[in-house]
Amino acid sequence: MKARSTGTLRRLRSLLVHQVRSSRFFPTTIPDRLGDDDALAGGRLDERVIVYFPDTAESLYQLQPWLPAFEALHQRLPVVVICQDSRTAAAIRRTSRLRVLTVARYGRLDDLLSRSEVAVVLYVNHSSRNFECLRFTEVVHVYLGHGDSDKGVSASNQVKAYDYCFVAGEVAVARIAAHVRRFDAALRCLRIGQPQLDGTGLLPTKPPTAAPADPPIRARVLYAPTWEGAQPSVAYSSLLTHGPQLVSSLIAAGFEVTFRPHPLSGVTSGEYAAADATIRSLVSAAGAPHRVDAAGSLATSFQDADLLVTDISAVALNWLPGGRPLVITQAAGDAKDTRSPLTDIVPRLAVSDLDRCAEIVRAALADRERAARLDTIEQFFEVATDGAATAAFIAAVQRVAAEA
Repeated sequence: MKARSTGTLRRLRSLLVHQVRSSRFFPTTIPDRLGDDDALAGGRLDERVIVYFPDTAESLYQLQPWLPAFEALHQRLPVVVICQDSRTAAAIRRTSRLRVLTVARYGRLDDLLSRSEVAVVLYVNHSSRNFECLRFTEVVHVYLGHGDSDKGVSASNQVKAYDYCFVAGEVAVARIAAHVRRFDAALRCLRIGQPQLDGTGLLPTKPPTAAPADPPIRARVLYAPTWEGAQPSVAYSSLLTHGPQLVSSLIAAGFEVTFRPHPLSGVTSGEYAAADATIRSLVSAAGAPHRVDAAGSLATSFQDADLLVTDISAVALNWLPGGRPLVITQAAGDAKDTRSPLTDIVPRLAVSDLDRCAEIVRAALADRERAARLDTIEQFFEVATDGAATAAFIAAVQRVAAEA
């Protein structure tokens, strides 16, 4: 009788938990862990590669640019995406042909791997939840990241958790070697370029030339700040310190302005959310031809822009292969302003420069540092022709899979 009551209470508790987690009131920032676990009991994974993405939907921007490269890899080595959040899994299924599973229980993942011949696990971020999969020693763990940048976090001590890091180029290797102690970057970093840029229109069909073009009569300036960051040391965003004055000054000076907000701006700070809203209002009030690009691809925002104003972030390096001029802001807070071949040569915009920001942008459009900037492309990118990085990525995964 007591055992029957215990079983009934367990089932009721399980039902209640399921109802709470599947309700619209359950927080979107916590994995709902409504998994496929029961259906997977006693089963196995037929795929050789796992993309492990335990985060919720607000972090999907980190995974989505990789999906075409994962689908290309799937033609050589079968790939499965494993999530901890059923809502995230559903969103991935809507945009990808890959098999996507939600594995809620650690024990189920253990059971699946024990029955399978998975060789490689790929990670697109340093989520603390990655450790539920990093515990397994029979597979090769590879950190991919979600875009190269000069941010301090790009040389995180967390890379030691993985067997390999796939990086964009020589600058990334040097950055990790310089800042991560007791880590053999030459051995554990494999240079592959940036497969996320293949097929996006961000890579030119031919290398840009060193010959400067005449500045456009009425230039379009793209302002694309990064988000505020989770810690002061990585708070590179200019949104609060520069954004409103920068945008209003550029509009007043006759530039056409495109504002591209970061999808995470304001998630940790009401002040940044308010600055974001202020800039949107400024652009909207100014009317055509100014615009806010809150949706759509980065390539679309890049397409008609003559100059980029951005922070130390992956956006700067995504812009670099196109050959057009850029201005990088100087963080006003406690963020570690790391130096690189790019930051050493491009104009920087500090808070103290805001009263002459239009003048700085006009000078940058003359593009006197163009030849020096173009020389940095091969330092940041192992390969920078469309499709070459995806091929290098597939070859690198095949190489490390042979070690499993």
